[in-house]
Amino acid sequence: MQVAQDWKLIEKLQSYHPLVIEGMGGYDPREPEPVASLVVARLKEHWLVDPPLKPILLITQGDPYEEKGISAITRLVADKLEIVRALIFLDPSIADYHAPNADRYKVIMEIPYTVVANTLRADTPSSLKTIEDAVDKRLTEKNSKRRGQGNQPLQDYYRDFALLQEVTKIACKQICGGITVAHTSREISEFSVSSFYKVGLALGLIETEEMVAYLD
Repeated sequence: MQVAQDWKLIEKLQSYHPLVIEGMGGYDPREPEPVASLVVARLKEHWLVDPPLKPILLITQGDPYEEKGISAITRLVADKLEIVRALIFLDPSIADYHAPNADRYKVIMEIPYTVVANTLRADTPSSLKTIEDAVDKRLTEKNSKRRGQGNQPLQDYYRDFALLQEVTKIACKQICGGITVAHTSREISEFSVSSFYKVGLALGLIETEEMVAYLD
């Protein structure tokens, strides 16, 4: 029964072109409206050259709603583009607080992380392990640098959320046949979860042509 339910979620997801927006959380000091407007303008430019073949679905990854940062920006982008959203969240066994706190504005489907991860594993068995190894390597490098700077290592949850970010994008691309990834700032802190976007690029599982840079 559960397998059938999971497949229905994946089948529904297949009907869309996924849009993933990455950026700072509530600590972002900028007003979200102009940021969202610029992101939308950049997306429209991108899609003029490479138009999606399916309706666009904005993929969110469990951020709680805040007045600034990624959760506020993605709400505005959804409104401006007149599109709906999906929520991909960490299973309770990984982070029991994640799904209950997630923003569900305009969300039409909710998919646990393990469902997209298992779909990726089933389609390309080596991909998930490759992503996990690459995330672990980046974490080791970042923590080594932090120790050299006299700082504490990144907290353990960084691995879970970095994997959520990268597996979500790569699995959605594979499931849907394409993806668009946009950033909400030009500079991304090397110690942020968003900085792990380089994992998918380095592995060749996300292409630079699928990325939409933020140009202010």
